[in-house]
Amino acid sequence: MRGFPLKQKGNLLRIEKSKLDLFRGTLDVLILKALVWGPLHGYAITSLIRRQSDDALLVEEGTLYPALWRLENKKLLEAEWGLSENNRKAKFYRLTTEGRQQLRQETKTWEAYAMAVAKVLGAVQPPLPEESA
Repeated sequence: MRGFPLKQKGNLLRIEKSKLDLFRGTLDVLILKALVWGPLHGYAITSLIRRQSDDALLVEEGTLYPALWRLENKKLLEAEWGLSENNRKAKFYRLTTEGRQQLRQETKTWEAYAMAVAKVLGAVQPPLPEESA
């Protein structure tokens, strides 16, 4: 997965290509979230993630398909063949009940992680010393 660190462009903060290295497991939760609205084929999943992140997160095929295979093997996704918008044969993925449960759990974990990182980054002074027992 490629991404971009922050760069000021007008009033928008943009992320500069090649600088954002996402943590392991991030792609899985992004895929699960992309499928919350219904079945999608691989290209549609990458497109949704890219558009939803304002072009900050680019998922390459070589990263996407092993992740889809892994999620399918874990029974978090199911797949079936169908026709894409341009009448091409494509494998469509959809969330299973287990996949929805995993997404809820992973979302809570990411929200807690983001809050903890924000506390550290937003600190204006060091924490008080711990009291010894």
